[in-house]
Amino acid sequence: MTTQTIARTHPLRPWDYFTLNAYWFAISFMWNSMAPLLLPTLVQQVVPQSQKGSALGALSAIGLIIATIVQPVAGAWTDARTTRWGKRRPYIVGGTLFDVIFLLMMVFSGNYIVLLVAYALLQISSNVAHGPYQGYIPELVPEDRRGTVTGVKQFLEILGIIVTSLLVGRMVDQGQLVLAFGLIIAFLLITMAITAFFVNEQPFDGATPSTQTLKPKETWSLRTFFHSRDFFLWLVSRLLILVGVNLVRNYILYFLNDVLRLPNAATEAGNLLAILGVAVAIVVYPSGALSDRLGRKLLIVISGILGVIGSLLLLTATTLTMVLVAGTVVGVSIGIFLTVNWAWGADLIPADEGGRFLGISNIATAGAGVIAGAGGGMLDFFNHQSPNLGYTALYLTAAICYGIGTLIVLGVKDSRRKPAATRPSPSAESA
Repeated sequence: MTTQTIARTHPLRPWDYFTLNAYWFAISFMWNSMAPLLLPTLVQQVVPQSQKGSALGALSAIGLIIATIVQPVAGAWTDARTTRWGKRRPYIVGGTLFDVIFLLMMVFSGNYIVLLVAYALLQISSNVAHGPYQGYIPELVPEDRRGTVTGVKQFLEILGIIVTSLLVGRMVDQGQLVLAFGLIIAFLLITMAITAFFVNEQPFDGATPSTQTLKPKETWSLRTFFHSRDFFLWLVSRLLILVGVNLVRNYILYFLNDVLRLPNAATEAGNLLAILGVAVAIVVYPSGALSDRLGRKLLIVISGILGVIGSLLLLTATTLTMVLVAGTVVGVSIGIFLTVNWAWGADLIPADEGGRFLGISNIATAGAGVIAGAGGGMLDFFNHQSPNLGYTALYLTAAICYGIGTLIVLGVKDSRRKPAATRPSPSAESA
């Protein structure tokens, strides 16, 4: 299907940097609260202690399978259609309103089946909003400004992690689950309103939106996966390294409960998330800048080595201090990886097909969560053989995934685009 794009443009102001990205804060806050803190707590309330790992893993895997399918399909659907209320806005608003319903279902579920159904529905509604939302930057922002706008996106996502760590862990320890879910709902509604009212779905000055609209079925073309040998290896490497990240993160609350026997495990898990967030924030910008100078591959290899070290430190940790040190190492690893790996992927794909390949790369992201969900079954199985042996198996597997993923990137071509000669600052441009 081909359509002629005739769109008015308007200036990109500093305020637009925030309004385009505000919803990312709420998405980050919700999912960084959900995976390491809220889901494990809800699961513990509705299943026997001996089955909590498997139950959590199954819940996570089912949810992420749904996300893997829904997000790229929803994004491609809105690529090809425009409604009287806008191209992406109705899906962001509608998805968020359904999020509220399913979040309330979760917190008041009372049994595992209701929790599973509510979580599955939340994954559908959230990704109906998320898929279209991530199309705003490539569609509306001129290419020479996307780096700056994406930097604001990354900052707000990191801020979501830090706010999660400061608030949600303490709420969980104090039994205030309803308050924690209420906070998620509030952030979703506020940032959804900012997006709906202040994002004008017209391109900014200098943007050149494609005159071709993508058919949804094209998103799933097998040819996309094998666009090039380098892209395929990049995708596999991303999958494996993110499996390691998820194995380290998703079961940390149970580790603090079962191995260290902490009375305030959720609070300490929140503190660990804060350390991860700060470590990520510190390295995000310099690692991106260094990769422009030194190449993507070297930075990803360093990130992978740090991931292996952090996982092995957790494997041997017997005190909270050791866990926090390991968390710092893992946080630096994640910060380098998330920044440089994404830039590397952008180097490897056609510049005018970023939206389609963005959806495909999410299959590796969400697929890693699905695979990591099997870690719950592994945790329970080995814990049945010997107390806490499951955590040894879990973190050893994480280290192996980091290692293999890092070895695979050695075969990926390190071709990167030259940085723009000059990029005016937002303040200078609006002056």
